[in-house]
Amino acid sequence: MSEPLVLSRIEGNVGLITLNRPKVLNALSNDVATELSQALLAFEQNDAIGAMVITGSEKAFAAGADISAMQAWSYMDVYKSDYIGGDWETLKNRIRKPVIAAVSGYALGGGCELAMMCDLIIAADNARFGQPEIKLGTIPGLGGTQRLTRAVGKSKAMDLVLTGRMMDVDEAERAGLVARILPLENFVEEVVKIAQGIAVLSTPVVMMAKQCVDVALETTLEQGMQFERRVFHATFALQDQKEGMAAFLEKRTPDFKNM
Repeated sequence: MSEPLVLSRIEGNVGLITLNRPKVLNALSNDVATELSQALLAFEQNDAIGAMVITGSEKAFAAGADISAMQAWSYMDVYKSDYIGGDWETLKNRIRKPVIAAVSGYALGGGCELAMMCDLIIAADNARFGQPEIKLGTIPGLGGTQRLTRAVGKSKAMDLVLTGRMMDVDEAERAGLVARILPLENFVEEVVKIAQGIAVLSTPVVMMAKQCVDVALETTLEQGMQFERRVFHATFALQDQKEGMAAFLEKRTPDFKNM
């Protein structure tokens, strides 16, 4: 049997997903998207999991889509199959728990887009980001022109998309694409610890908070404020809100029940 394209395991209350095509720098394909979707949904449905981490290898998170697979495709091939729809969009459309992209090495093209689909990016000090599709005679198709612009602004996004250049991790952090930079040594283990810190919190409240931040990108400020306030009010229906505030007043660690 061939090696799985995506590896998954549980680290305490965190689901760890590892892209597993090291010979091609974790190039993305339809089969990778399907296995990734299955792993994400399994963790989403597991009540013991409070957060997830997606990572690759030290050399490459994912160095883009599998060019050898798509080079000869026609317009009708990609249009009729809705290429990079379906399983490719599971991460944004069907996952409510927080997902961290743990990026070391190259995150280029589809790899950069996959990282941006996650809720935040934590990068190793050797990470490199870019959307080099312009050099291949095409453009990004998994959100590279859209999410990158929202993350770093129009000018920086235009620079990266039109030149196809890579930016190092320091530039990516300054631009707002990367949340944190960590040393490459023990990198994944440290990101899992960050995810575990989220996973011990109230899962429904974490999902509510994630949804509110996502709404901020899709609405006006006034609409977002109204949405946030309604969700804030809704937290008062939870036992976890009572427990969290009681624990604060009693100077102890809260014991959340996800209810």
